[in-house]
Amino acid sequence: MKITQVRNATIIIEYNGAKFLVDPWLMPKGYMEGFDTGINPQMRQPRVDLPFEIEKIVDVDCVIITHVHPDHWDEFAQNALKKDIKVFVQSAVDRDYISSKGFRDVEILSEEGSKYRGITLYKTRTQHGKREIIKPLCESVGMPYDAMGVVFKSVSEKTLYVAGDTIWCGEVQEAVEKYTPDVIVVNACAATVFNGERLIMNIDDIKELIKSAPDSTVVASHMDTVSHLALTRDDLKEFREKNSVKTLLIPDDSETLEF
Repeated sequence: MKITQVRNATIIIEYNGAKFLVDPWLMPKGYMEGFDTGINPQMRQPRVDLPFEIEKIVDVDCVIITHVHPDHWDEFAQNALKKDIKVFVQSAVDRDYISSKGFRDVEILSEEGSKYRGITLYKTRTQHGKREIIKPLCESVGMPYDAMGVVFKSVSEKTLYVAGDTIWCGEVQEAVEKYTPDVIVVNACAATVFNGERLIMNIDDIKELIKSAPDSTVVASHMDTVSHLALTRDDLKEFREKNSVKTLLIPDDSETLEF
């Protein structure tokens, strides 16, 4: 298994001979305004450039879109990807949306397991911020709330859990207990909305995850890119060093981890 950190939540996973692109957000640096519902709305995003050419990023077998928020899917990905590529999504709403962009092989990922090239992919549930607070906020601005995580299982590979956009919650703990993943990718920049609520993990969430999965390697993704981040790679590295956390990896953009 190889995991290449591209930028933000965009990662490339090489697993059991197949190459997956997760959450392609491929627009140029500063192309989009900051989110007006988040902190730092004056900050244009993405904050950094892509580390690779788009043609290299989209040279994959399959795409997984955990949700269609504009920092996880954009017009540049839509235009660059081949329309006959396999795409996995979380729901009928997302399937219909991606299909409307011309993609012809879009499948809803199943919690019971979807098969792809000798791999079983399992949809896992999330809380993209506290559901009772963030879901009404999303609905008020016409943005869907739900996101998904994905578990990769194969007889020839370690088990991988890509947790997706989520805080630490019962749904994540349930996935950890059910699948006992060897590697867990977490979105960890503590993206925060104007009312102070977080949408994804911060250091306290990562502490709880490590406590729940002490034998797993945790990989921090979704760093240093969106306008509404509240936690940086440097912050995470300081936490790791001060607490001697050996199971936390914090890859830079363009870095590849091999397991």
